[in-house]
Amino acid sequence: MSTAMDPPREVSYLHSSCGTGDSIASLDDVAVDFIANESSEESAGEREEEIGANTELTNNLADILTEQPTHTETVSAQRPDSLSLAMAEPERWTSRGDGEVTLRMGESGFAAEPPLTVDQMFKTAVERFGSYTALGWKEGEQTKTMNYQEYYQACRTAAKSFLKLGLERYHGVGILGFNSAEWFISDIAAIMAGGFAVGIYTTNSPEACQYLAENCKANIIVVENHKQLQKILQVQDKLPHLKAIIQYKDALKEKRPNLYTWVEFMELGRDESNSQLDDIIATQKPNQCCTLIYTSGTTGQPKGVMLSHDNLTWTAFAVGRHVRLTEATKSQEIVVSYLPLSHIAAQMVDIWVTMKVGGATYFAQPDALKGSLVNTMREVRPTAFMGVPRVWEKMQEKMKSVGAKSSTVRRKVAVWAKGVGLKTNLSKMNQNGAMARTPVNYRLAKKLVFRKVRKALGLDRCTKCYTGAAPITKDTLEFFLSLDIPVYELYGMSESTGPHTISLPNAFRLTSVGKLIPGCETKIHSPDQEGNGEICFWGRHVFMGYLNQADKTEDALDAEGWLHSGDLGKHDDNGFLFITGRIKELIITAGGENIPPVPIEDAVKEAVSLVSNAMLIGDKRKFLAMLLTIKCQVNGDTGAPEDELTPEAVELCRKLGSNATRVSEIAGGRDRVIHAAIQEGINRVNENATSNAQRIQKWIILDQDFSITGGELGPTMKLKRPVVMKMYKEQVEHFYKEVVTPSTPDNSLPPK
Repeated sequence: MSTAMDPPREVSYLHSSCGTGDSIASLDDVAVDFIANESSEESAGEREEEIGANTELTNNLADILTEQPTHTETVSAQRPDSLSLAMAEPERWTSRGDGEVTLRMGESGFAAEPPLTVDQMFKTAVERFGSYTALGWKEGEQTKTMNYQEYYQACRTAAKSFLKLGLERYHGVGILGFNSAEWFISDIAAIMAGGFAVGIYTTNSPEACQYLAENCKANIIVVENHKQLQKILQVQDKLPHLKAIIQYKDALKEKRPNLYTWVEFMELGRDESNSQLDDIIATQKPNQCCTLIYTSGTTGQPKGVMLSHDNLTWTAFAVGRHVRLTEATKSQEIVVSYLPLSHIAAQMVDIWVTMKVGGATYFAQPDALKGSLVNTMREVRPTAFMGVPRVWEKMQEKMKSVGAKSSTVRRKVAVWAKGVGLKTNLSKMNQNGAMARTPVNYRLAKKLVFRKVRKALGLDRCTKCYTGAAPITKDTLEFFLSLDIPVYELYGMSESTGPHTISLPNAFRLTSVGKLIPGCETKIHSPDQEGNGEICFWGRHVFMGYLNQADKTEDALDAEGWLHSGDLGKHDDNGFLFITGRIKELIITAGGENIPPVPIEDAVKEAVSLVSNAMLIGDKRKFLAMLLTIKCQVNGDTGAPEDELTPEAVELCRKLGSNATRVSEIAGGRDRVIHAAIQEGINRVNENATSNAQRIQKWIILDQDFSITGGELGPTMKLKRPVVMKMYKEQVEHFYKEVVTPSTPDNSLPPK
């Protein structure tokens, strides 16, 4: 870790060859579109970037002055004085799709790893793991697989098909659909063919799809089925760059010009010459853009995060090494792909890190988050698993619901085992995994309970369970830790190509997002007396810039090249990073006190198990108030919240003495028993407040939960605070109607 202001050295990548480089529980009511702390969305701006007029001359001189290498090589930033102007290095960032950047190389270790293009990394994987399974999926009851050699050839064929359809250099290929082999192949083929791979959220409206496709100048859009096709057809006449649409699942329900099935599409390039594709691949450099990740746009239109070949290949290398993934020649890693691939976290885990070590990716069913994921997990038995907090929370709720129906003896055994599991694993955590001796009662609990739980969840082979994208409660982490399933947090953003810090089995702390990936740097900018400040990143994982948005790029990257996350955090004495808030989410009260809302919101959700979402109010106000929602069922088709409570919520109501089964029976203070119970929980939170200004003075239960479809949540389940403030303006204003400032926490809105 580094707090130094001077960044490490940088290397301009001016030439690369096309040769191979050296490579050292049912979740039926979940409706998540995902996740990995995409805090990036609050950076803003646009300035026209200056690119030297000598770019072509620079590249020609570099070719003349360097021998044609047989492997990827970096060129020293030092130049002869007479050539200093012509050989000027690229900047650290660019907003141009055809731009190049200076790589943040280090002198040794992970940061000095030779840069690779995507094609070079893939070729190395084929050479080393060609016959190993790369992808697997179900067709009916039959499992189909594709090995690395077949996978690579399919990507090349698709790339030639894209070129035949007219894909231009630095233009987008939009991909709109659920995870599949076709999604992966389209993504990599777009990169090979010199375009940009662009994932589009499946929950996007036609207008949102139009914005992304227009922004990246998409020549081709690949859709999953008729439903997604209709979104594109609705806006097709507003997409001047669009040349073709490909549907990869189901039969076409209509015939249109330039509309292809997947089979028809692949046939286009099957017999095409390799020369055009090989020429394009040969000109690709690690410091050029190959992928666009669009932020979910919680504060405005989505921004296109430009990721280079090196961003993807280096991060895959660093993460694989850091978390100690095994290469397929020793023992193959297995992952299940189900989280939205339009987000970098899913891409990094499912495509790039897995490819780097020769792992196998198995695709879940499209209804994974409606109930079938657990079935896929049991069949595949992954060795590594990534879940957003909501996935882990739903697993927890389901397991608690099932446990409550067990016999008295089973419940007692489970309570005993969980107590043993939590105590033992907390001891392991505090000793960094180096316990001298495993307690006998822990071994017994493992045999009686833990192994059975893992098997039921499909995690019996899984040694690496991760969570990211949003804060996860301590309660959920302790629940799984008590079942001998440590869930390790990771932290990063789209602009850092995914992870920046990761927790490990021998290095984790509850509620910490872990320690740095080697080769990266962290700076806490302008820390206060307690060490809290803005978290800033440095490393080869830092993005190139926002496409065509220079001023927003300059807002995200300072003059020294540090990426400003917008997150507040601090390190403990052992170097563990803790997220303490968001800069733009800070509430500044009328009295001038700065209050981060997330810790208070999390504390309320932990104190009151009925609460699904909580949003703290109080910016420029005399006191704090809170909007609350209750855990309810979710429509499996639309993802919209329903009026019925979840089974867990109904059970909690019964324990409190309420017969409520619907949100409408509780909202607005209609159920006095529940109202009193929530007030009691908030009182407990207020007792731990660091000042009176941080006490919640008023609150109300809303008529329905927050959701993506409702507009309160973004695709990554991040709370859209400005949207919520506008939607519930009347309720918020009601909090502050009284002239007198409340002095006690007992004056919540009265029952109606």
